[in-house]
Amino acid sequence: MSHTASHANGDVIRDFLSIANLLEEPRLAQLYAYLSQQGPATVQELMDALDLPQGTAYTYVKRLADTGVIEATDDEHPRTYVAHPIDLTISAGDGTREYTITPMLVDAVSRQSTNDDIETYITRHGIAGLATALTYTVACERGEVTHRLMARDLDISPLAAEIILQALRPVVRDYIDIEEPGAAGPNLGPDDE
Repeated sequence: MSHTASHANGDVIRDFLSIANLLEEPRLAQLYAYLSQQGPATVQELMDALDLPQGTAYTYVKRLADTGVIEATDDEHPRTYVAHPIDLTISAGDGTREYTITPMLVDAVSRQSTNDDIETYITRHGIAGLATALTYTVACERGEVTHRLMARDLDISPLAAEIILQALRPVVRDYIDIEEPGAAGPNLGPDDE
């Protein structure tokens, strides 16, 4: 679901609202992230993997399918669902920063329900702050920055920087092969151009 395709189809507002739902509800984001990472799954498989009650699983699948971020692969029962890639860029209100929302960011948001450090960071710095921290985590994993540089740049304590870097490390490693020299990851945070 790239923003370019959305403009062509006239669905950019729908795409934005769909993604906003994912970013506001960690369990919904968790279901999307699971499908994005693990591939096609039935509702029963989602219930088992994510420990969701049956009613909740069906409600979440319906909501995500209605908004277009997942879809059934066929009409056979049980239906198998797949996630559509998310790549939506939005500009901050002041026009100086852009944020690209990707499956990795949605996954990071989803982990706040099981990771108190991510939840605390979102509470203090918002989703945009988490996107920025995710960008720094990618750079840190590649050896391009340190937690102290991140702390200075973001005006947070070195301890807070190290805590969020540690919390986001598994997310980054799920999406980017850091061991590969020059591995390119998606644009996740602010672009100061």
